[in-house]
Amino acid sequence: MRLSSLRPTQGTNKRAKRRGCGPGSGHGKTSCRGHKGAGQHSSSARDARFEGGQMPLYRRVPKRGFHNLTRVEYQVVNVSDVAGLGADSITLDLLRQKRLVQGSLPVKLLGEGTVDKPLTVACHAFSKSARDKIEAAGGKLEVIKA
Repeated sequence: MRLSSLRPTQGTNKRAKRRGCGPGSGHGKTSCRGHKGAGQHSSSARDARFEGGQMPLYRRVPKRGFHNLTRVEYQVVNVSDVAGLGADSITLDLLRQKRLVQGSLPVKLLGEGTVDKPLTVACHAFSKSARDKIEAAGGKLEVIKA
């Protein structure tokens, strides 16, 4: 047996359709596209949503809800997390260093937990309860403009 004499088993490989190669190919003249109509042209591929003129699904299904384009998404940090850091001045750099926040999203301080010593906290936003707890403990809040 030689490598050059190897052939695939009969019927396993199918010849490619040589479209547009004349009448001898069996796929000449119109190249299997038929006569007339949009399908005979090169740009016959339709939009994936097209349903043959029937009202498409994305227009039949009712639309619900509201998408607020001006919504600001915050990373949240709780008062308990900030109080447990042991520092008097809390900055974004310290929060990133302690891995409480990541990336570039603005940071909002929420009021879950308690504060027992005065802290100076710098964040982009504060909830009302967080603001009240930190000010009640004698601390200060600094709002960072994004």
